[in-house]
Amino acid sequence: MPRYAFLIEYDGQPFAGWQRQADQPSVQGAIERALARLEPDVPSIAAAGRTDAGVHATGQVAHADMARDWEPFRLSEALNYHLKPEPVAITACVQVDPDWHARFSANERRYLFRIVSRRAPLVHDRGKAWLVKGALDVDAMREGAAHLIGKHDFTTFRASICQAKSPVKTLDEIGITAEDTPGGTEIRLTFRARSFLHNQVRSLVGTLERVGHGAWAPNDVAEALAARDRAACGPVAPPDGLYLTGVGYNPPVFD
Repeated sequence: MPRYAFLIEYDGQPFAGWQRQADQPSVQGAIERALARLEPDVPSIAAAGRTDAGVHATGQVAHADMARDWEPFRLSEALNYHLKPEPVAITACVQVDPDWHARFSANERRYLFRIVSRRAPLVHDRGKAWLVKGALDVDAMREGAAHLIGKHDFTTFRASICQAKSPVKTLDEIGITAEDTPGGTEIRLTFRARSFLHNQVRSLVGTLERVGHGAWAPNDVAEALAARDRAACGPVAPPDGLYLTGVGYNPPVFD
């Protein structure tokens, strides 16, 4: 059976997350229903990451085994047709080796978190960014984030229901930028690592937001990390501003 890799983007607002659920809408369920319109016996698809309810993606990756030998462009076009009107799109499709796996072949994942600082409610970005009232000190946030780079025990910054075997992860990069726009100041936090713990990014963002507001000193982040205690974490940021923006493979899968 030929295997195909899909590059996927979606608006996470209508979904209970990526993973298929019996009684709630999911991104996986939407794609599998579209696949079933093409071939009735397509097995379950596998993704690079299981995003939570309300989390978006511009660079999710999944794979599926098909009975037919599809031309990749025709397969992506057919899937997009059957995905309507769901806010999900296949933006690229390639045939891959039978032993290639969207999750286990990945060597990097990248996330973006958007914060908009302004007094007025969000309109166009409602559900797509975290609205924070009051200015944030981006330099202080960068100073706090520096304590998180590298290999650490991230027990403080993972959900209590996290199923990862170890809380030790290596965080390769955190980038924080700010841009003043007519609609407010947008702060963009980017994270890059081989893999992440459940709720790790949202926990880190919530803590760094406290630093930006001055409720925490930058060095408090290091103390929270060293505590290895979930109770030491700052508030968890909402899912609204979180995007899975890319998954890395060696060699690259998509041009």
